[in-house]
Amino acid sequence: MQITCERDGRQYTADLADPLSIAIRLDSDLTRQPNAFGAPPFEAWPVREGTFVGALAEGAAVNFFNVRINPHGNGTHTECVRHIRDIDTDIHTILRDTLMFAEVVSVFPEQGTDGSRRITAQALDALTTADCPGLIVRTLPNPEEKRSRHYTGSNPPFFSPEAIAWMNDRGVRHLLTDLPSVDPEEDGGALKAHKLFWGVPENPQPDKTITELIFVDNDIEDGVYLLNIQIAPLALDVSPSRPLLFRMKPI
Repeated sequence: MQITCERDGRQYTADLADPLSIAIRLDSDLTRQPNAFGAPPFEAWPVREGTFVGALAEGAAVNFFNVRINPHGNGTHTECVRHIRDIDTDIHTILRDTLMFAEVVSVFPEQGTDGSRRITAQALDALTTADCPGLIVRTLPNPEEKRSRHYTGSNPPFFSPEAIAWMNDRGVRHLLTDLPSVDPEEDGGALKAHKLFWGVPENPQPDKTITELIFVDNDIEDGVYLLNIQIAPLALDVSPSRPLLFRMKPI
């Protein structure tokens, strides 16, 4: 299905039948799933009740599986302000943008004097070419191993508060990153980047989302795309998600 959209006075077409997924496919094989913050692993197993086993491989008429998942630690997920503030809302209610413009940028995290690695405002400002409601940050290097990396205890890179402030100034409402968190793995619960992005506590911004643990394939070039973030209708602060990109062609 071809659609036409307009951005900055110029028209583009996009093929909605040709999406580029930047979600990590979850597999119940522990060697083929990412993990962060010591979360229990993603699991899927057939229902067993009496003589019934809900698995085609074991002779059943249907597959009928249970699933255990911790969205924040098991793979690609999208979260809302309820992640850090106890308010009466959820990700299904908050995420209402069905299609939006989003820019993919690739950045090398910078080494801090304390040995940590962070994404800075200066790096993002040098790389971005457009003001879009969505910003998709691919960290470099970008090996396939990210799809199954276990991050717990590895002190992965994070976003500096200045980088988040820069996004707020640019009108970014949906931040997507291949990191397990926008904040340091261990920060004593400060969560400076999360709080700054959502304006907590002074000026909460409930229409914004953060998507973590994506994987942007190296075949996907930096630039502006149409973005669709698909989630499950869960009454939680977070949902497993499947962000899809669509290439835009100028008319």
